[in-house]
Parts: sequence; C-alpha cells; structure tokens
Amino acid sequence: MTEFFPRHSTGWRIEQPHALRRLTLSLPQMALVTGVVLRLWRSYTLTHGAADSWAWVGGTFLVGASFLCLMCALHLANFTLRNWFWRAPLFAVLESGAEIVASLALTTVNLEPLGAEMAEYSDWIPTAMRILYWRLGGLILFSFVLGVVVSILRRLILVAEDRTRTVAAVHRASAEQQAVVEPSDGAPN
Repeated sequence: MTEFFPRHSTGWRIEQPHALRRLTLSLPQMALVTGVVLRLWRSYTLTHGAADSWAWVGGTFLVGASFLCLMCALHLANFTLRNWFWRAPLFAVLESGAEIVASLALTTVNLEPLGAEMAEYSDWIPTAMRILYWRLGGLILFSFVLGVVVSILRRLILVAEDRTRTVAAVHRASAEQQAVVEPSDGAPN
C-alpha cells in the first residue's frame, strides 16, 4: 500500500539573496530608490552648497549622474542584453516618476529649489517634463553604450579563453536570426 502521508519529511533550505541583491533584481524598487535619492541629493546640494561655484555645481552634477548610471547598471547586470531593450527605458520612466513625485512633495513643503528661489506648483509640470526628457534620453544612451561595451568584452573574453567554437556558434546563431528576420530572396514568409 502506498504511503500518502510519509512519516519523515525532508527539510528544504531555500537560500535568499542578500538585501542588496534582492533590491537590484526589482525594477520598481531600484527606480524608486534612485529617483527619491537623486531628488533629495539635488535639493540638498542646491540649498547647502556654493551654487555660484562652477566646481561645486559640476561636481555635484557628476556625482548625481554617476549614481543614476550606477543604479541602472546594477539593475541591468542581472539580466541578458536582450532584456535591456525594455528594462532600460522602463527603469528611466519609473525613476523619473519617482523623482517627479519627490519633487512635488518637496515643492509642497517649500524645499524644492529652482534657481535662486524655491519652486512653486506652477513650476512643477515644466520640471516634470524636463526630468522625464533628460532621464529617458540619458539612460537609454547610457544603456546602449554599456550594452555595446559588454557585448565586445564578452566576445573578447571568449576569444581569449580560446573558445572559438563558442564564438563561431554565436556568429552562426546571429546570422540565422538575421536571415529569419530579413529574408534574402524577398519572398514573403
């Protein structure tokens, strides 16, 4: 007779990734953290720094842009290059949304700087459009350049490890995929 309820159960051990890894795997969480931190960084640097110094403004801009690119790269590094095509723009849109909401919250409590004075509600829509435009364009350009660099480095590593059969297989698969997408004889599929 079969045993429907076994007397001994086996214990399964599930390994959870550490907190930073779990964060980098989640697109909405990474975008939310990035957007809020960037907006708070901008607000702090424009209200507490030497805004008339080009070195201060340039340095803080460079730190913010580096943080944005780092967070995007940390997220994209978990996925294949094919997934970057939709993940990078979605990350940019969600990050912009988080930053726009943070900007509205800072405007509400009168802590959102806009030049020499504080921003008002009438400044929010143009600021939101500017944020969306620059983040979307900048992150798509960054992810494209990063994707090209990653692709080149992967091929160089394969060649350096003398894995020429793998390189040939990658080229063959790429050519076959291109042939399916664009038939050479012009006949309809």
